[in-house]
Amino acid sequence: MAYRKTEQIEARLADKRALILAAARMMVSEGGWSEAQISHVASSAGVAIGSVYRYFPSKADLFVEVLSTVSQREVDVLQAIANSADAPSQNLHVAVSTFVERAMRNRRLAYALIAEPCEKELDEARLVYRRAISQQIMRIVRAGQERGDFRTDIDPSIAATVIVGGFMESLIGPLSPLNADFDISGQHDLDAVHGLASQIADVCCATVLPPQKITPITLANRRQR
Repeated sequence: MAYRKTEQIEARLADKRALILAAARMMVSEGGWSEAQISHVASSAGVAIGSVYRYFPSKADLFVEVLSTVSQREVDVLQAIANSADAPSQNLHVAVSTFVERAMRNRRLAYALIAEPCEKELDEARLVYRRAISQQIMRIVRAGQERGDFRTDIDPSIAATVIVGGFMESLIGPLSPLNADFDISGQHDLDAVHGLASQIADVCCATVLPPQKITPITLANRRQR
């Protein structure tokens, strides 16, 4: 008779896997990919090094899982914005500014996910989620074109690629561990982050707005994220 794991054992295994992932994510948040050595992760999670390899055959597999988990959360946030019944111009501004502000809340982690040099497997995972993010931006662009709010002489997939490339490239400097301009420890820093997010969003929106509609978009009543 084949051995079948009980529900209790399955739950315990899932909990241990979640602990390892949480520990790895914390390590990356504190020092990037180089900080998340398997021995450090195991110690933080309270498990043996062999237990880490039981769930993740290699360090690259563990890193990809961390990237995938965090990135999917960002895709879900953008999808919810794209599903909104608000005007596409507002949705686009909210999508970009939301992405920027969320990234700035955990700069070290976001920098690792977006820009830090990494192994091939991580780079490939980055591309998967960058495409997923572009898909949500493309939905907003297409909706704006259908309403006549956005330029129709631009392929929505190209527009989305340019917009996503623009706001991710714009984040590299602010997210860099060498940049001391954004500490996010006080209201002044929060205001600076809001300003950064709004300006990046304004520029991204200008990519698809007809010339006569290119004005700063005020989102004083922006929905809470």
